[in-house]
Amino acid sequence: MTLEPESIIWATRGKTWGFRFLRTGGLPDPLPAYEIAFHGAADEREMLRRVGANVALRIPDPEGRRDASGRLIPHDFVVPPPLASEIHSFEDALSLIWEPVAAEFSRVWCALAPPSAIH
Repeated sequence: MTLEPESIIWATRGKTWGFRFLRTGGLPDPLPAYEIAFHGAADEREMLRRVGANVALRIPDPEGRRDASGRLIPHDFVVPPPLASEIHSFEDALSLIWEPVAAEFSRVWCALAPPSAIH
C-alpha cells in the first residue's frame, strides 16, 4: 500500500518556523484528531502506538536536523486505516510514512515561512 499524502496528519517544525500541520488528513481542523492520538505523549521523544484504528507515530528527524534553537526536529503523524494496519514497528513507519515525505521536508524545513498544509 502506498501513502496518499492527503490521508495522514503530519505535524512538525522547521529550522525557523514553529510547530505546524503540513498534512491535515483531509480534515478542516486536524487538531482534535491530533490531540486524541498524542494525548499524554508530550514528553515522549519517540512513539508508536495504536489509538483506535489509527497509529500515532512520533519520530525524531532521521537526518538529525535541529531548529535554530538547537532542538531536534520531531515529526508527529496520525496514520488512519488501512495504512495503519501495516505499521507494526518503527522500521515499518520509516519505510511507509517517512520515506514518501522525506524529500518534501528537505525542501521546506529551511524556509523562512512555513509551507501551507496539504489537505
